[in-house]
Amino acid sequence: MKKIQALLSLSILLGFNYASAQTDIDAFRYSRLSVGGTARSAALSGAFGALGGDFSTLATNPAGIGIYRGSEFSLTPSIYVSNTDSKFLNSAQEESKFNFNFGNIGFIYTKKLTNDQSIPGWKSWNFGFGYNRTSNFHSRSSFEGFNENNSITDYFAQNAQGIPGTELDPFYEYLAWDTYLINDDSLNNYTAAAPNGNVLQRRNAESRGAIGEVDFTWGGNYSNRLYIGGTLGFSSLRYIEETTFEETDRDQLIDSLSSFEFRQNLTTRGVGFNFKFGLIYRVNEWVRVGGSVHTPTWYSLNDNFSSEIKSRFDSGATRQSENLGEFDYELTTPFKATGSIAFVFGKHGLLSADYEFSDLSGSRFDSPDASFNESNSLIRKKYRESGMLRVGTEWRFANLSLRGGTAFTSSPIAPAYKVSGYDFSEVNYSAGIGIRDNHTFLDFGYVYHRSKEYFQPYSLASEEVPGVTNTITSHNFMVTFGVKF
Repeated sequence: MKKIQALLSLSILLGFNYASAQTDIDAFRYSRLSVGGTARSAALSGAFGALGGDFSTLATNPAGIGIYRGSEFSLTPSIYVSNTDSKFLNSAQEESKFNFNFGNIGFIYTKKLTNDQSIPGWKSWNFGFGYNRTSNFHSRSSFEGFNENNSITDYFAQNAQGIPGTELDPFYEYLAWDTYLINDDSLNNYTAAAPNGNVLQRRNAESRGAIGEVDFTWGGNYSNRLYIGGTLGFSSLRYIEETTFEETDRDQLIDSLSSFEFRQNLTTRGVGFNFKFGLIYRVNEWVRVGGSVHTPTWYSLNDNFSSEIKSRFDSGATRQSENLGEFDYELTTPFKATGSIAFVFGKHGLLSADYEFSDLSGSRFDSPDASFNESNSLIRKKYRESGMLRVGTEWRFANLSLRGGTAFTSSPIAPAYKVSGYDFSEVNYSAGIGIRDNHTFLDFGYVYHRSKEYFQPYSLASEEVPGVTNTITSHNFMVTFGVKF
């Protein structure tokens, strides 16, 4: 009966668009940005909101363009290495991934309006355009452990109860039903193939991609005291994820089922735009203050995804089922506001600090073809406002500069959803050196990032499911070459 129903439903499944693939995790991933840009900015952990004079400020505080006294071109190649240390059921595994990319490439043009600096008024107009990389999604992770209590087949059976097989979710429960991981009776009551656990569970995941932004910025310098700027940013997003979840009857305690693999692939691509406005005020020769506001980024995204389950049985028989989908939708990320202060000690050095505020609960999905009420409601419940504090310093010795910084991002997870010690807060430590003369500069920067996250492969209403704790670290090495003219 099951095979006949599957054949009858085939035409329906082939045309099915799975809108529920967009979750709160996607909103979280695409809303949080990393420390990047030029090597100089990264070496100060991005604490440039009141300093300016660096291309990366086009994506943070566009008023920084007004600090420029001349035109400039810069280019930043970067090497990124991520490591994920996962712990699951008293077992630990570590994975790493390497990526080469460009942190920025950009051009600044300065139009001087006067050579007389003693008369109040506009001193220059500045225009800049180029690319800044704002997020890096390259990572690899895996975990493995023997689960004595439950199986993901329990999750499939739980979600399928009362629903005819041909009407099950075509990317999850239907695949489990079609490969005999769950079995039903005439009343649509489902039982799991591994109802008591005792399975060896493995999961391997790999992701790649990035968010980059092409910025067009205009700014000005008024009386060498007030600097203003605005940026129109066009974001390009690419995220690719491939995961495989396996369960094996290692100790031959399960009737009939030997093992199965559940594979999922996701490719998200899209573009978005935003506006940024900022100012910097030079209080005196020693102190500068700054502020900026970023509108939400309005994304138009496309998901291509697939799910496949292949099961193997003690008899030697196998069963395979898969489905493909595609979906277009919109995502609105939260607005951001930043306040900054910097202390400049002549030509000897500086100390700078930024505080950035955002509220991830303000992220929203939308589509004319589907309702996202459930996903948006979970975003509002699960996330809250968070802040990022960035502090950096630079000290100059003739043409050589030494730099360092740190950044801390508080947890954006609401207390009811938080796991102690693995709350998605982040910390960065950075350092760098620079060599400059009147026409060229060469900067080296390094950023170390660490966050601790909690992941649960599935959930059950009747019992606890073991979770995975991930300690994620990354190392970003970059070099910026620039020419002034």
